[in-house]
Amino acid sequence: MTAYRARLTEVDIRRLIKATDEDERAEAAHKMCRSMEAADLDETGREAAQKIIRLMSQDAAEMVRRAMAITLKASDLIPNDVARKLASDLDSIALPIIAASPAFRDDDLIEIVRAGSPVRQTAVAGRQRVSRDVATALANEGCEQSVRTLAANDNADISEAALGVVVDRFSTSSDVVTAVAYRQVLPLSVTERLIELASDTVREHLVTRHAVAPETAIRLAQFARERATIDLIDQAAASADLPAFVAQLNNRKALTASLLLRGLARGQMALFEHGLAELAHTPHQRAWLMVHDAGPLGLKAIYDRAGLPPRLFQAFRAGVDTWRALAAEGADTSGAPFRQKMLERFVTQRPNVMRDDLAYLMERLDHAPLREGQAIAANAA
Repeated sequence: MTAYRARLTEVDIRRLIKATDEDERAEAAHKMCRSMEAADLDETGREAAQKIIRLMSQDAAEMVRRAMAITLKASDLIPNDVARKLASDLDSIALPIIAASPAFRDDDLIEIVRAGSPVRQTAVAGRQRVSRDVATALANEGCEQSVRTLAANDNADISEAALGVVVDRFSTSSDVVTAVAYRQVLPLSVTERLIELASDTVREHLVTRHAVAPETAIRLAQFARERATIDLIDQAAASADLPAFVAQLNNRKALTASLLLRGLARGQMALFEHGLAELAHTPHQRAWLMVHDAGPLGLKAIYDRAGLPPRLFQAFRAGVDTWRALAAEGADTSGAPFRQKMLERFVTQRPNVMRDDLAYLMERLDHAPLREGQAIAANAA
């Protein structure tokens, strides 16, 4: 306790206890709290420090209690009983402690939430860590601002059920819907519901960042009045079960030659293979062999069996040949740089494709992700 005594003199303690001027006592409290927090305390030293903290928490002067609350808001020196006492104090004292103190148990925080103060609920929601039980209490009983803060806090452990409650309670609040939509991880069921509620910009974020169910993707893609429709090719690439996704496309009459050609031109060979297999009613392995290992006639045979338009075969042939050439050069066929290079080479061959398809491919070129060098330059700017 030597370091602690060196920083904390009898004069400081006397100023805290006996000074009649509130400013002087608050200054002494601030100095003492900083000294205690910085000291390397043994068990005896911690007990002594906590006695002083209890003394300060009972001071009649708001300035003294506030000085202690702000200085020790994130300290593990504050005992649970003192933290609870300060949490019921004036907002100027309670909010720093509620927002940061590690002294609270989950049941303490839930009690604060259920007391109903919006600013205190929001302080709980913004804590560095919010447990699942506390997050559930906020989802059920928190005010709009606290729930928005909770949703925006990626360190909050919010269950799928609690997120559902949030969407139920605040479906008309664009702020809450947006905060939920921009969480790093979202359950599929929540993503599906948010797509119906979100603005165009937020909807685009959802369908780009989070995979959605095939039927939802197809419905949004075919909803011509929507300004923010979904790109089925991107969704196919993100799908965990591509055969099921392709089967859904076919069931909805969305597995078209146009879609497959656009996907192939963007380097999505797996989509093309599974699409052929689905349309030709043949196993994927056989379709793969026909495309890659059956000589020049294999592709034509599986293409015809799939019932795709004869006039587009040469464009598909060019796409397959381009993909093979890039793969033979040693390119990583799974990465974004490959897809960009594939698209550039395909378009420069002036393939005989429909005007709408060419417009789509040119638009994808215009909106291609920044190359690494460009990204670094943009960030530096």
